[in-house]
Amino acid sequence: MSNRPHILIFNPDQWRADVIGHLGNPAAVTPNLDRLVETEAVSFRNAFCQNPVCTPSRCSFMSGWYPHVRGHRTMFHMMHEDEPVLLKTLKDEGYTVWWGGKNDLVPAENGFDAYCDVKYVPEKRPRPETNLHAADGWRGDPAGDNYYSFYAGKLEKAPDEASYYDGDWATVLGAIDFIRSAPKDKPICLYVPLLYPHPPYGVEEPWFGMIDRDKLPLRTPAPDWSNKPSLLKGIFDRQKLQGWTEERWRELRAAYYGMCARVDHQFGLLLDAMKETGMYDDTAVFFFSDHGDFTGDYGLVEKTQNTFEDCLTNVPFVIKPPRGVDVAPRVSEALVELIDFPATVEALLGLTPGHTHFGRSLLPLLAGETDTHRDAVFAEGGRLHGETQAMELESASMSVPSGLYWPRVSLQQHEGPEHTKAVMCRTRDYKYVRRFYEQDELYDLKRDPMEVDNRIGDPALADVLSALKERLLTFYMETADAVPLKTNRR
Repeated sequence: MSNRPHILIFNPDQWRADVIGHLGNPAAVTPNLDRLVETEAVSFRNAFCQNPVCTPSRCSFMSGWYPHVRGHRTMFHMMHEDEPVLLKTLKDEGYTVWWGGKNDLVPAENGFDAYCDVKYVPEKRPRPETNLHAADGWRGDPAGDNYYSFYAGKLEKAPDEASYYDGDWATVLGAIDFIRSAPKDKPICLYVPLLYPHPPYGVEEPWFGMIDRDKLPLRTPAPDWSNKPSLLKGIFDRQKLQGWTEERWRELRAAYYGMCARVDHQFGLLLDAMKETGMYDDTAVFFFSDHGDFTGDYGLVEKTQNTFEDCLTNVPFVIKPPRGVDVAPRVSEALVELIDFPATVEALLGLTPGHTHFGRSLLPLLAGETDTHRDAVFAEGGRLHGETQAMELESASMSVPSGLYWPRVSLQQHEGPEHTKAVMCRTRDYKYVRRFYEQDELYDLKRDPMEVDNRIGDPALADVLSALKERLLTFYMETADAVPLKTNRR
C-alpha cells in the first residue's frame, strides 16, 4: 500500500456542536466520540461553518473558499466542473474514493466520475426519505401546531423489515462492506455524508428512548423580535409553535438528541470495521457537520439561510490523525473554521494545493503545539434585491403552504428585507453581523451567550463595533477573489 494514510470523512447533516457529551452536555449520548477524544483525537469546541445551510457549506469546506468567492450562496449553486473539490484532488492523487449518502455538493447532471471511484447505490432499496417529509401522518392538520414543527417522534420499522432501514443505514452498511473489501495497494478515502440528524426529528428505538429528558439543557427563549433579523420573526409566526408546552419541546429535542446518538453509534461501527481490517491506525478520521439546527431555541425549528446564531454555525469538529502524526487528545478552545479541513488534509499528505484557498492546517493544534489559530471566524448568506437566481425558486414543493419548509422558503422568495445578504464576524467574546436591508447585530457573548440582547446601538460597545467592522473589511480584502495559479499567454 502507499505510505499515504487512509481518510474517513464522516459528515452528519445539521448537528449542532453542543449536543456532544465530552463538550459538557449531560443529555447527549455520544460514547464513541467521547472515547475517541479522550484517547486519540482533538475536538474543537469553537468550530464554525461558513454558511448555515447544506450546499453552500459543503462547497466551502470541500474547496477552502468562502461562499462569496464564487457565489456559492444557495442550495442550487453547486461546484462547477472547473472548480476545486477535495474529493477530486484525492482521486487524482491515486486514492480510491468511495462516496455514499447525500450529495448537495456537485450538480447531479454532471455525474460523479471526476470525484469518486464509487458513488454508492445500495442493492436493497431503503425507504424513501420523502416518507418523513410527506404532508400527512405525523404532521397532522394543516391548521394545527405540529404541521411545521418537523416533529415525527418514534419511528417504527416496516412490517417486512428485520430492523429499521433508511438511507443512512444503507450508507453505513455499504461503507462497512467497502472497508472489508477495500484494495490493499492503494489508500482509500471514504466520504460518508449522512442525512441525520437533519429534521424531521424522528428516530427508532433504542435511540428514541435513550435520552434522559430531565437532563436536557434549557432552551434559548424567544427574544424581543424587534432587535432580531426579520426572517426569524417571519418563521416564528409561520411555524405556529408559540403554544407548545415545555414537555412537548422536550420530546422534540430528545428525538434530535436520539438522532445524534444513532449517528454516534453508526460512526462507531465504521471505526470498528477499520480496526477489524487493520486499517484503523493508518487512517485520518474527520468528523464534522455542515451546520447546526435551532431545535427549539428562540421557539424555532430547522434553520435559516442568513442568520448566524451559534446553534446554527457552531458545529462538531473532531480529528484523529493517522499513526506517526503527533496528537495531544483533548478539547481545544481554538477558533477554527470548516475551510481548515482541506488545508489539514493537504498538510497530512504533503500536497501543494492547485488553487488559492483560505484554509489553515490544524496539524499544529492536533500536536498540542498551540491552542491559538484564528482571531475571528466568518459565515455569510442571503442575497441582494434583484438576485432572483438566489431566491431558490426551484424549491417549488417547498414554497407552497403544504411544503414542510414553507415558513422559511416563502420568505426567501420575495423582495422583502428577510432574505437580505448578511455576514458574521465572530471573535471569542463578540459577534457582529452586517445586514444589508435591516438592522445590524452585535452581541456580547460572555454576558449574553444566548444572543438575545442585540446591542448594536449601545455606545458602551462603540469601540468593539468599530474594531469588528475593521476586521470584517480586512476579511473581505484578504478573501475577495482567488486568482488562478495558471497564467495565460498574452
